[in-house]
Amino acid sequence: MKMRRYIFITYEGHTYQPNTYSIEPDTGNCQVIGFARGNNEKEAFENLIKENKYLLTTTFNEIICLELKHEDYYKHITRFYLEAFRLKR
Repeated sequence: MKMRRYIFITYEGHTYQPNTYSIEPDTGNCQVIGFARGNNEKEAFENLIKENKYLLTTTFNEIICLELKHEDYYKHITRFYLEAFRLKR
């Protein structure tokens, strides 16, 4: 059986927009914690921790696991640019 690929993310933490001068976070976020393979989500999470032991020393708690549909997901990226939508107005 071929192992599946997963991405692990969290909503915990804060993010700043590019070129911001604010000392307060100014946007909600979703941070990528890492990528791992496994036959299922639990196995992939265990592999993520084995390969990135430092994660256990962070203050992140809730980690969300999503399976990546394509094995070579970088070849299937769709990019969107807000500037293009702004120009349509």
